Amino acid sequence: MGVPAELKLGTMTERLLLLTGHYAYPRLVKLMSGLGPLPFAWRVHDIGVKVAALMTEAIILRRLPRPLDADRIILPGRCRADLVSLSKEIGVACERGPDELADLPAFFGRGGRKLDLSKHEIRIFSEIVDASGLSLDVILARAAAMRGAGADVIDLGCLPDTPFPRLEDSVRALKAAGHAVSVDSANAEELERGAAAGADFLLSLTEASLHIARDYPVTPILIPQPHSNLDSLRRLAETAAAEDISFILDPILDPIQFGFAESLARYIEMRRLMPEAPMMMGTGNLTELTEADSSGVTALLLGLCSELSIRNVLVVQVSPHTRRTIAEHDAARRLMYAAHAEEALPKGFGAGLNQVHDMKPFLSSPAEIEERAKDVSDANYRIEVAEDGIHLYNRAGHHVAREAMALYPHLAVGGDDAHAFYLGAELAKAEIAFALGKRYIQDEPLDFGVATERVEEDLTRLRAIGHTLRAGKAES
Repeated sequence: MGVPAELKLGTMTERLLLLTGHYAYPRLVKLMSGLGPLPFAWRVHDIGVKVAALMTEAIILRRLPRPLDADRIILPGRCRADLVSLSKEIGVACERGPDELADLPAFFGRGGRKLDLSKHEIRIFSEIVDASGLSLDVILARAAAMRGAGADVIDLGCLPDTPFPRLEDSVRALKAAGHAVSVDSANAEELERGAAAGADFLLSLTEASLHIARDYPVTPILIPQPHSNLDSLRRLAETAAAEDISFILDPILDPIQFGFAESLARYIEMRRLMPEAPMMMGTGNLTELTEADSSGVTALLLGLCSELSIRNVLVVQVSPHTRRTIAEHDAARRLMYAAHAEEALPKGFGAGLNQVHDMKPFLSSPAEIEERAKDVSDANYRIEVAEDGIHLYNRAGHHVAREAMALYPHLAVGGDDAHAFYLGAELAKAEIAFALGKRYIQDEPLDFGVATERVEEDLTRLRAIGHTLRAGKAES
């Protein structure tokens, strides 16, 4: 389509050009037309490929008509192009939009918000719980992985009645590697050894051990003694403040069924008693000791930290079901900061804590998929998921089922084993997405948020030829 569709809405002068492919063109025009008045003028241009994701920098440069009546160009989210190079070559700023058309209203500020999860105000202490039994190499490797997941301080956990002969060496090695370090022990001698070796923080000091913080330039985390006695914690804090010792207060979070509710009350009361005092919450007693997905537990606890201005959390990542809890804490602290900054609910920021179910799982209605299926004139199978099930269609027909195996009779792959394997893998993925209420995109992995490692793709380069592409088949 050589002539772009155009609608000019609003009174401001910015002119946006939205590039797309042939299949998405009518949907994009319809979507943009339905947004109502916008603070810019817009045009949609079909660049001449069937699928928008096949658009490349070379194709854009070759096929985009000049001169351009645009101040900004919006490319599909999966477009493979070097935006800096493209902007320079065309002379117009190029920007990558969302991957899916359904997310475009939020991209333009309708029904959502542009995401900024770059900021936070909570420091993550990540504990190596069995540090006393590990070699220096293992400790350094774990610390590097923890920092990569979001940890700010590496906490060396000392075990009761277990010697830690390499404690000083461990502190020095971690410091040499650029880590902030805390030493966590109930043994005053080990705490003093850690402080003498250069630890930044000590977990945890009581009225009986505060003297260690007088002798070394270290920040102690102060705890009540006895366990739930806030009067002792307040006295300890006042003593430290009078002696000009920087400190962090930890009223101690207890596990569910073992004082959880009362411990929450302690945090609230401590904040009331000392409105400006730095505080810490150890979340491991909930994440580790509750048989539930840790992402939701973490979100709730970090929300409490946000409301109470608790700026430090101690995270434990030991149990198999908490294997991503450092990353979850990192996501949660960013989510809560953004929500607080905007005076908003912690919803709609896309921080990656919706791991099992998605907020908007279905990109199209069954009727919209039916309309697209009518226009298909080739034998390539398309797979989509809607509220009524898995949709499989090509020119031979359109079929819907709730289970992948029910679609098997409608597949014709002519003995092509690779194609059969591909369709099996995609249909299984679609079945999982439908069952869980997750967003499914053909040829893309399911998104489980921060529950899984994310591989950052280089969107300036084409993907390698895989099971859906063969040499010579890509459009140009």
